[in-house]
Amino acid sequence: MRAVWSFWSKPFHAGTGWPWCSPVHHLLAWGLSVRLARSHYPDTVLITDTPGRALLVDALGLRFGEVSTALDQLDDADPGLWMLGKLLAYSMQEESFVHLDADVFLWRPLPDYLVTAPVFAQHLDEFPVDKWGGPLVIEDAFLRAGLALPVEWRWIRSQSMRTFPEANLGIFGGTDSCFTRYYARSALDLALNPGHAAAWASVPHGVDVNPTVEQFLFTAYAAYHRFAPHSPHRGLSVRYLFPTQVEAYNPQYARRHGYTHLLGDAKHHPGTMARLAARVRSEDPDFYARCQAVTASLARFP
Repeated sequence: MRAVWSFWSKPFHAGTGWPWCSPVHHLLAWGLSVRLARSHYPDTVLITDTPGRALLVDALGLRFGEVSTALDQLDDADPGLWMLGKLLAYSMQEESFVHLDADVFLWRPLPDYLVTAPVFAQHLDEFPVDKWGGPLVIEDAFLRAGLALPVEWRWIRSQSMRTFPEANLGIFGGTDSCFTRYYARSALDLALNPGHAAAWASVPHGVDVNPTVEQFLFTAYAAYHRFAPHSPHRGLSVRYLFPTQVEAYNPQYARRHGYTHLLGDAKHHPGTMARLAARVRSEDPDFYARCQAVTASLARFP
C-alpha cells in the first residue's frame, strides 16, 4: 500500500486551516508523521507544489519515494479552501493507498481489516444540522444562486432533518481507487466549477466550508452509491479505524491502535507541542535543527 501526503503551500503561508502553536511545530509534525509511516509503508509519495517541494524536500530533507508538484495547478485557487490540495491528491490515486494528514502519527501499521477495505477513513461523526459551517449554509447559498447540489448530497440530507454524518479523513484511502477518484473529482468540481462561483461568493465571510466539502461530501457519496441501483459502485463498503464516535475520542482506543491524530485545538496545546518537540529533538536531532533553521527563514519560501 502506498502512503501519500499532500501539502499545498498557499494555505500554509496564508495561515488558513487549523492553527499550530508555531510554524516550527507544524514542520516537526511533518518529520514525525513521515518517518513513522515510512517504517510501515516504504512506498511513499508527496503531492505538493513547487514552493512546497522547496520547503519540505529541499530545505527540510524529508525523503519520499516520489514527489509530484501537481498542486501547482491550484495557483489561482482560494487558499481558504485548504482541502483542495487533499482532494487533488485523492483524485490522482490509481492503486491502493492511504493518505495521511501531517498531524497523524502511525506508531504501528494500520490493521489489516482496514487497509484491505475498498474505502476507509478514521471515524464517522454525527453533528447537529445547524452546526456552524455545516451543509445548511452551502445549501442556502446554492439555492439563492438557483443552482442544484449533487444528487448524493440531496439524498443523504433527506435522511435526517436534525443531524448529518461526516467522516473524519485524517486517514483516507482503500483498494477501490476508482471510487475515491470519482468522489474527489466531484468534490473538486463542486468547489472550483466557474458555474458555481455565484453560490460560493454568497457564503458568509468567515464560514469554514472545508470539512463539509471534503468530509460530509465523501460520506454522502459513499452512502448514496452503496445503495443506488444503477451505480457502478453499488455495494461499496466503508470501514473505519474507530467504529464509533465514542472510541474515536477515547485515548485508550488510540493507544490500542498505535495511532495519534492531533485534532483541532491539540495543535496549539502547549503541553502537547512540548512533547512533540521533545520527541523529535531526541529521536532526530538533525531534523529538529533543520526545522529551527528553516522556520527562522520562512520568508525565503513564498
